[in-house]
Amino acid sequence: MEINMPYQWWMIMCGILCIFSVNAFEEVTKERLEKLREEVREMFQHSYEGYLQHAYPLDELRPLTCDGVDTWGSYSLTLIDALDTLAVMGNHSEFRRVAELIVTSHSDMDLNINVSVFETNIRVVGGLLSAHLMLDRAGAPLPLGWPCNGPLLALAADVAARLLPAFDTPTGMPYGTVNLRYGVPPAETPVTCTAGVGTFVVEFGTLSRLTGDPLYERVAMRALYALWERQSSIGLFGNHINVLTGKWTALDAGIGAGVDSYYEYLVKGSQLLQRPELMAMFGRARHAVDSYVRRDDWHMWTSMTRGQVTIPVFQSLEAFWPGLLSLVGDDAAAMGSLHNYFQVWKQYGFTPEFYNIPHGEATDGREGYPLRPELVESLMYLYRSTRNPELVTMGEHVLRSIQHSARTRCGYATVKNVRNHALDNRMESFFLAETTKYLYLLFDPANFLHNPGTSARVVDTPRGQCVLHAGGYVFNTEAHPMDPAALACCSGPRTDEVLQELTENPRHRHYKLFRGRLPKRHPPRPAVAPPGTCRRSTLLQVMMATAGRPDAIRTVRTAAGRPDTAAESGERCWRHLELMRDREAERSFEQLRCARPPFEDRLLVLHEVFS
Repeated sequence: MEINMPYQWWMIMCGILCIFSVNAFEEVTKERLEKLREEVREMFQHSYEGYLQHAYPLDELRPLTCDGVDTWGSYSLTLIDALDTLAVMGNHSEFRRVAELIVTSHSDMDLNINVSVFETNIRVVGGLLSAHLMLDRAGAPLPLGWPCNGPLLALAADVAARLLPAFDTPTGMPYGTVNLRYGVPPAETPVTCTAGVGTFVVEFGTLSRLTGDPLYERVAMRALYALWERQSSIGLFGNHINVLTGKWTALDAGIGAGVDSYYEYLVKGSQLLQRPELMAMFGRARHAVDSYVRRDDWHMWTSMTRGQVTIPVFQSLEAFWPGLLSLVGDDAAAMGSLHNYFQVWKQYGFTPEFYNIPHGEATDGREGYPLRPELVESLMYLYRSTRNPELVTMGEHVLRSIQHSARTRCGYATVKNVRNHALDNRMESFFLAETTKYLYLLFDPANFLHNPGTSARVVDTPRGQCVLHAGGYVFNTEAHPMDPAALACCSGPRTDEVLQELTENPRHRHYKLFRGRLPKRHPPRPAVAPPGTCRRSTLLQVMMATAGRPDAIRTVRTAAGRPDTAAESGERCWRHLELMRDREAERSFEQLRCARPPFEDRLLVLHEVFS
């Protein structure tokens, strides 16, 4: 049956659709983006200056009382976490000043404090590595041997080495807490969340590739594999695990708090380190998530063994998932979930920590919003991929909400309750490291971090010329970008080394390369080791030189400038050295803890290479 509708009704309906859709199709002009970008810059500057004036050198600003507090450690956490954001926003003079300040005020991290292994890795190690890789872009003086040497890199290595004792477990999975001077506290619980086990490969892999020390990457990969081997029969992972026994202690599976960055690092580790096995692992893990965790573009908590829903909530941390799907090329699925998450934002003006999906409301006791970045992170990735103007409008909604309800006279405050927008006296460092950075990048599509590979810089290094800043930056879970080209520059073989391998190794002779003529050889380049900067006296090299001497352990430790310790500590280091000779060591070694782990230059000493 044909239905005739008067022309006037068509006009009315079209008008209604236009009214409700105007924001979604609002034109994204250059002027509009620039205005929003500058507003985000001012937001960052307001909170950054508030921290410097009222909180530095403590870890965080308390934005209601305008004073400071130590939270995750005692090492000016916000300053380290925000450093690369200065470079991203083009404030190069302040970047140079703060980079020098961090180097002079933190010669090392020999502090008698207990810290979160997870948080220290993503915020401190990640922040230092990212800042190190941005030195040239910010016009800072480049250390000799950069990007494979430098004081910020040395400080990152010092922090990471102090985290290594946490991995000294039968399973290879780390404890959650470590003392930066003394190792794992005696009464530390062996129960750690899944993300606290599987969120190291980006930072530790970067550190290994830049310094030539494969231990960090091996440790991170061993922890990833340990989790993978303990997935359930339906391919899901629980929330907490005992790192000594490998037994799950919390059996709820999901993509939110306690699990999220494990999935994230499978993708990003694969992209950054060129490890296809990690992407294959993510593909299988995502299949299980889609089969048992996903429900109509929501992701709920389910039993890791049976797959039935146990907790029907959306967590604000889950809003990273659409961005991750965009990274693997599934923008359609990403947009479906993103629209659900943004509807929660529009309901309250913020996303609560927990949102009860069946009841359509924030969960009592978990109704806060600590200025989290995950929703903006997904908006940034999806807009870069699709250029959908609706995503810019969503980002503008986020910006307006934060400006309206969270701004204080010296910073921005955590929203204690999304129902009435009451505030709490805390501004976490990730607001400056992540939330403002992702907002800025959403509104700055021409930023160097969005480089699609159309430009690069050629840098002379002791290893020859390297092409850097060619795009493909990989953000760690604290939004600290890593340049994969720098990793290849420091760890990849030189051209003359490849030619030598191809022409002189008997395994390749049957290919008859170069028709029997050897290519032109270049004289070896001398190793560059700026004294007192990054390459301290290598304990491992002294060990090799003094092997067999009865006083070797005492000689080694004093020659390296480290305090003499008990013979048991020396024996542990010797045992570790022997284990590292074994090609299967990454799966079998048991002892990592030395008084100060001597892992520099291991690639050179043991003639190990990345495959």
